[in-house]
Amino acid sequence: MPSPLGDKIRARRTQLEMSLEDLATATDSSKGYLWELENRDKANPSADKLIKIASALGLTTEFLLDESPEVEPEAGVLDEAFFRRYKKLDPKRKEKVQKFLDMWDDED
Repeated sequence: MPSPLGDKIRARRTQLEMSLEDLATATDSSKGYLWELENRDKANPSADKLIKIASALGLTTEFLLDESPEVEPEAGVLDEAFFRRYKKLDPKRKEKVQKFLDMWDDED
């Protein structure tokens, strides 16, 4: 029986229409390694791999590590993952994101 971590990875990957190969490429992993995370009952990825997987899936590591069987992340989890990615952007890219959001605000 897969672990809650494996269920969450598979559910989100499927929701994003990512193949195992897509996720492997995005996380510098092998398809076999990710298959094992998704299907084994004792998934134990390194912190580095977990961070890469969470980032590629737009999730937080906290959500992935939570033993809850809930596979659908709440909006707060997705927001947190977005803001973590945003914080890592260089200033020029942040400015572009801000301009994009400003354009949306102008539509109201």
